[in-house]
Amino acid sequence: MKRRSFHQFLCALCGLCLATSTFLARAAEEGPDELIRRLSVEVLDIIKADKDVQSGDVRKIVSYVDSKIMPHVNFTRMTAAAVGRNWRQATPEQQKRLQEEFKNLLVRTYSGALTQVKDQTINVKPLRASPGDTEVVVRTDVISRGDAVQLDYRMEKSPTGWRIYDLNVLGVWLVETYRTQFAQEISARGIDGLIAALAQRNKAGSAEKKS
Repeated sequence: MKRRSFHQFLCALCGLCLATSTFLARAAEEGPDELIRRLSVEVLDIIKADKDVQSGDVRKIVSYVDSKIMPHVNFTRMTAAAVGRNWRQATPEQQKRLQEEFKNLLVRTYSGALTQVKDQTINVKPLRASPGDTEVVVRTDVISRGDAVQLDYRMEKSPTGWRIYDLNVLGVWLVETYRTQFAQEISARGIDGLIAALAQRNKAGSAEKKS
């Protein structure tokens, strides 16, 4: 590599590193309520503008949810909380499978709800938190034709920004709901039985969307 080309390469590399560090710094500084507001608006705007999605293209919705929402979810904590005390008894491989299947279930469930999006807007309520809090609840309402649906987020502060670890829909926390279901499945069939049940549920859901 010639001296000039090498110099240009170093400059480009430094520029990339600077841009990356700036992006991470901004993400880390973004407040939890600001993050939820931004993500909600971005996803709703994309869905409303995408004719394929409006026509029922679920694969596109899944892609949007997976790329926009899921990077801001702490799946390890969410899955561990849903599995409960049985999480520690699971092997690393079982924990990995549980996270994969639980993520697929959440993406599919969330995407299914978004297929109903038409004219909804998001109202993010004032955040009740102190500046030093590392765990908060962001409360929002999904508004459509005057009716409001409660949708709240439990969030934690990480080195790279705020992340979601639980959802509340109409007063029901998702992790608590699944913890009861998972405990019953593990009691009857063990951890592998729960993994198999989640895999079958996801497979059946995917088949329905394709038909």
